[in-house]
Amino acid sequence: MTVSAGSAGWYLRRLSRMGPREVGGRVGDAVRRRRWRSGLPDCPSVTGARFTAALPAGTLAAVPPDAAKRLLAEADRLMAGHAVYFGVDRDDLADPDWQYDPKTGRRAPRGYAFDVPYRDEDAVGDVKQIWEPSRHQYLTVLAAAYATTGDERYAERVAGHLRSWWAANPPLRGVHWTSGIELGIRLLSWVWIRRLLDGWRGAAGLFEGNPAALNQIWHHQRWLAAFPSRGSSANNHVIAEAAGQFAAACAFGWFPSSARWRADALRSLERHLRSNTFGSGLNRELATEYHGLVLELGLAAVAEADAAGVPVPASIRLVLLRMTDALAAIVDSRLRPPRQGDADDGHGLVVDGAGGNRWASLLATGDAVFGRLPWWPAVSGADVRTPLLAALIRPAAPAAARPASRPGHFADAGLTILRGPEEIWCRCDGGPHGFLSIAAHAHADALSVEVRHDGVDVLADPGTYCYHGQPEWRQYFRSTLGHNTLRLDGGDQSVSGGPFLWTRHARSRVLVADTSDASDGGTARWCAEHHGYQGVVHHRRVELTAAAKELRVVDEVRGRHGPRRAVHLAFHLGPAIAADLVGNRALLTWTRDGEDRSAVLDLPGQLCWRAHRGESNPPLGWYSAGFGRKEPTTTLVGAGFADAAAPPAEYTTVLGFRG
Repeated sequence: MTVSAGSAGWYLRRLSRMGPREVGGRVGDAVRRRRWRSGLPDCPSVTGARFTAALPAGTLAAVPPDAAKRLLAEADRLMAGHAVYFGVDRDDLADPDWQYDPKTGRRAPRGYAFDVPYRDEDAVGDVKQIWEPSRHQYLTVLAAAYATTGDERYAERVAGHLRSWWAANPPLRGVHWTSGIELGIRLLSWVWIRRLLDGWRGAAGLFEGNPAALNQIWHHQRWLAAFPSRGSSANNHVIAEAAGQFAAACAFGWFPSSARWRADALRSLERHLRSNTFGSGLNRELATEYHGLVLELGLAAVAEADAAGVPVPASIRLVLLRMTDALAAIVDSRLRPPRQGDADDGHGLVVDGAGGNRWASLLATGDAVFGRLPWWPAVSGADVRTPLLAALIRPAAPAAARPASRPGHFADAGLTILRGPEEIWCRCDGGPHGFLSIAAHAHADALSVEVRHDGVDVLADPGTYCYHGQPEWRQYFRSTLGHNTLRLDGGDQSVSGGPFLWTRHARSRVLVADTSDASDGGTARWCAEHHGYQGVVHHRRVELTAAAKELRVVDEVRGRHGPRRAVHLAFHLGPAIAADLVGNRALLTWTRDGEDRSAVLDLPGQLCWRAHRGESNPPLGWYSAGFGRKEPTTTLVGAGFADAAAPPAEYTTVLGFRG
């Protein structure tokens, strides 16, 4: 069942997932919001402020020519007013309306921030369409274009847009003051805009010499100090809040409270980086895009600390090192990580043009800061961000043991990567349902598999598509039927209480994880089970055999009680895959780099198989390459029954690659 995040029932379910300390903190937040409604203090007067966190001399000379070319192409599109946000082509960025959502045509109300119902699309519009330009990451791109060319057109556009935003969004008025992650990322963007405009004659007058800028910077930090994400919400949001607060307190340390804000933000960042990250280095939300976001935010925060000469606890660098090594371990042959959990295209710091590889950039930065290990994949291509971060971060890996060979199994996260010949890559999911009591960014995907061949999605994770405003699509993309796993009795393995709330979590455990590289001629094996369905256990084993170039998936339904249980087994094909289904056999074909490739998918004969593509009522057969975007793809669904009187039902699927 899909539940509105504004209903009384949702609030009761949300409250039930909080502990006493979190409840107390949220009560205090509510009291503070009422008090702040009556008036705001004035920003303290600032005299003699100077910006001292400029890039070291010669940094920009290290930007690779290809990366600079992509940057300038993107900057020129932005200067013409064009950008794409979540699948919507914007042509209004030459002179933005900061409250306007082009997707719905609505404008967000400009009243007291905490009265704005930002989750209600009918009242506000698609809030992510409104928020995203106001992260000002497109302005960091324009500022980077100025820094690399000296062309003042870029700097003047940045200055004009900042002045426009500051005038249109006074403190605590409107939707841009409702969410801490937005304030944190915006502060980080402002720091980098000031840094990249440092050679421009108007930079000081735009920031430290501008009362409007000082007022905004101070009130952003005061807000973040007062309303941190708490308890069950202390996921990637709190890290963005702390990283932005810390960056601003380092680079814009001009206020009486700056030293306190800096120290508090650093403590929060250190604590939450550790709590949000498994010991193996994977992000605890088990949502790969947020692994990238948190890593970007952490690296940006360390860059500010080193630029300002602020000591950073060794534990922060250690977490970032482990996250980087984990990323290097899980990517496929084209440097794509798993598509696991929620993804909303969020970035911590953007200074590059379109067409780059985010994950290659993070690995390149990790190489520059920590040093690559011999088993890391080769990183091709080049970006702007890496030389900028590397110029600020002290290049020293913390004293820690690092993996001597490429890990394939991450026991604490329950994530296993099986690798075979010809770049066969398979992710198996046997980990926790999600992070914290609400598991906000989790999907009901226990025991799902994701299979690629030379970077092409063959058995695909369909993605995320949306958060607010389209509940039937939100439900589908995070449902059990929306993943390559088995569904019983038409229900999800975990129970949803709303778009970012799970009230019951499936419990999974990995029984076998032999990740011997099957490309050496052997067989890699994985086996796990989960207890998400009442009275039964879903048991799955996967074998990847090198000699046959074959992946075998065996599902069992064990311990059944009562009458027959309805079974649905789904396999979602990637958008590049054409499928010809005859009976329980599907011929899969696709093209990679001009070469025709194929595979045969033999499906369990006990089930009745149908192909679904681009269906909307209800949704089935879709793939979301990025937030706000979806395209039809083929989903194969087998339907049948598990009989309580019979031995445990066993369903065998074999994917064989040809050639």
